[in-house]
Amino acid sequence: MRLHRNLVYTTIDALNAIFNEGEYADKVVARSLKKDKRWGSSDRKFVAETIYEIVRWKRLYAEIAEVKEPFDRDNLWRMFSVWAVLRGYPIPDWRQLEGTPDRKIKGRFDELSKVRALKESIPDWMDELGVKELGEKVWATEIAAQNQPAKVILRVNTLKTTREALRAILMDLNIETETLKNQPDALVLKERANVFLTDAFKQGFFEVQDANSQLVAAFLDVKPGMRVVDTCAGAGGKTLHIAALMENKGQLIAMDLYESKLKQLKIRAKRDGAFNIEYRIIDSTKIIKKLHERADRVLIDAPCSGLGVLKRNPDAKWKLKPEFIDNIRKVQSEVLESYSKIVKPGGKLVYATCSVLPSENQDQVARFLTTDIGKQFKFIKDQKILASESGFDGFYMALLERNEQTV
Repeated sequence: MRLHRNLVYTTIDALNAIFNEGEYADKVVARSLKKDKRWGSSDRKFVAETIYEIVRWKRLYAEIAEVKEPFDRDNLWRMFSVWAVLRGYPIPDWRQLEGTPDRKIKGRFDELSKVRALKESIPDWMDELGVKELGEKVWATEIAAQNQPAKVILRVNTLKTTREALRAILMDLNIETETLKNQPDALVLKERANVFLTDAFKQGFFEVQDANSQLVAAFLDVKPGMRVVDTCAGAGGKTLHIAALMENKGQLIAMDLYESKLKQLKIRAKRDGAFNIEYRIIDSTKIIKKLHERADRVLIDAPCSGLGVLKRNPDAKWKLKPEFIDNIRKVQSEVLESYSKIVKPGGKLVYATCSVLPSENQDQVARFLTTDIGKQFKFIKDQKILASESGFDGFYMALLERNEQTV
């Protein structure tokens, strides 16, 4: 087990782009993996995992290395040396790693790990917010779970294949998968693999989608032939799942503020063979008003803090700010009141987020039910999912039904 200079240089370049230039980790990693065509799967795995690890533990490693932002290249090398020592790599005789203090690094790790915000490598404000909303015990286990690397989960596209057939196809490629109880469309990869390069992906046999994210479309209780509106479709992971559950029968309207996201969805839908989707950019309130009381089912996959998906997006810990969460709660209230009017009498609505904070979830639903439009709905059920309990992403979803008679 030794460090290779070109892989480490790529890692340092990537960290500079993420920490100092504000780029998103997933985009930087994708670009970094294309740097050298001679790299094998183990080389790419090292680059991707090392970048994500150092992003995930940025605060802790910076404290151990005694460096502060903005990080110059020497600072980044010092943080890398902390990672290498804690992972048990022999330190090579490179100029940038001269004088790496192994014993001091291990000692400071033990000492700093006594403070949760440092141990879990999160901003103080985030630690305080988590404790305030979830309580000390639940937050401690939840943030620890959010620091575990995310598993790769596939959602079988039932418009084109079955779970058993897809498992067999992947097995022929030496990609082993496991099924999940009570989730008929989910497959968990036993080991990480670049599934996007497979013919099965190119033919639309599956999408990559977290196991708990896959619960949302099922929660909406859609049936073939319905009119369904996904109001915050984005790039459409849940939209495509809804299309599959509708068996391509009926009308599925995918809406979003951003045309670029709907363009991505169109590409994915074509690959998946989902052809009952209509696309609408929300460029005025007229778009919403035209649909008032027209839909059997409405999904509001609301914008949120993303505090349920930190294991998948570790750089969000550093990009997120307290004022963003304050603002996003207002947006959640607004979209819930506005988009709920699309539900026809007797129809159903799901409000969902990938946050674990009650203020973005249960509290939003409770507040909505006191509003003029909210009084026309009854609460059916909700589901609060913590990463620490499920092993997957943190999610919340609430199912509401609009009364048959509206005033």
